[in-house]
Amino acid sequence: MSTPLKFYQVGSFAVGNRLLAEGQLSEQSHPDRTNSLTSGHRACQGCGEALGARYALDAAMAATDGKIVAVNATGCLEVFSTPYPETSWRLPWLHSLFGNAAAVATGVAAALRAQGKSDIRVIAQGGDGGTVDIGFGPLSGMFERNDDVLYICYDNEAYMNTGVQRSGATPPAARTNTTHAVGTNPGASFTQGKNLPVIAMAHGIPYVATATVADLHDLEAKVKKAMTYRGARYLHILVPCPLGWGSRSEETIQLARMATECGLFPVFEAEYGEVITTKKIRRQVPVEKYLKPQKRFAHLFGTNGHPELLQAIQAIADKNITKYQLLEADAQEQDTSKESSRG
Repeated sequence: MSTPLKFYQVGSFAVGNRLLAEGQLSEQSHPDRTNSLTSGHRACQGCGEALGARYALDAAMAATDGKIVAVNATGCLEVFSTPYPETSWRLPWLHSLFGNAAAVATGVAAALRAQGKSDIRVIAQGGDGGTVDIGFGPLSGMFERNDDVLYICYDNEAYMNTGVQRSGATPPAARTNTTHAVGTNPGASFTQGKNLPVIAMAHGIPYVATATVADLHDLEAKVKKAMTYRGARYLHILVPCPLGWGSRSEETIQLARMATECGLFPVFEAEYGEVITTKKIRRQVPVEKYLKPQKRFAHLFGTNGHPELLQAIQAIADKNITKYQLLEADAQEQDTSKESSRG
């Protein structure tokens, strides 16, 4: 008779699950798990997108009793998971063009509605290039019509599949193959780009949230919550890319965590255009600590570095911290000021 084994994640802020109640146990593998994105794909070692997609889709399958259809834009996730004639997907899955995943998903939802199959839900997936740039028009249309689709953006902050070119989600000063680290203002411009979660909120859709692969429980909970709504929903997940970021494969989770802890990637939920919850920073770190392990920011450091750009990036993080009240002290101070004004 074999003894079942449990594996425990180390190096995180999590408590070993031997100390948790039965209903709180966390298992990476279980006989009842769907494993929507199963083994055999061609993702790079340490790929944040593969991890994010697996957990997001498994959570959606659990929330809908396996009644999901997924539409996938062209990009890394599509390429590494479906090299013809093979696939790593274990659910109904469609490949769309680079820029029309939202439109195709809308059509799938309409077809299911026409057939009276309201219990089958639709998810659209894309990277930041296919979401923030090429697919922005169809996505905005999906939001405007309030189509019953959950759109998930796996944001690795550039066009990684086609050679690491800048996208509308590439952060300021980042080096890509189209934003070279030369001149007085090297890397991506500070004046370009889009904040897609905020744009989604401006459409007034039922649910918008951000998440990272550093907190998979939070990611799963937000997917499950999204599936309780009808209408257009948007989930933006930060998924570090070792290849494009120039980071080590074992640093993916750590970098995703530091992106939140420094304030550059706020994690929050919004309903109908209003933020309802934010994830507070537990151990605040300077942006320098987050940027330094990434070669795409190497030109900012050293004797010929650009401390003024580091300061500008820190200012962005500080603004996010204030705007989203990411520090416990900020939230308490605001509550105190509200009470004082009422008095």
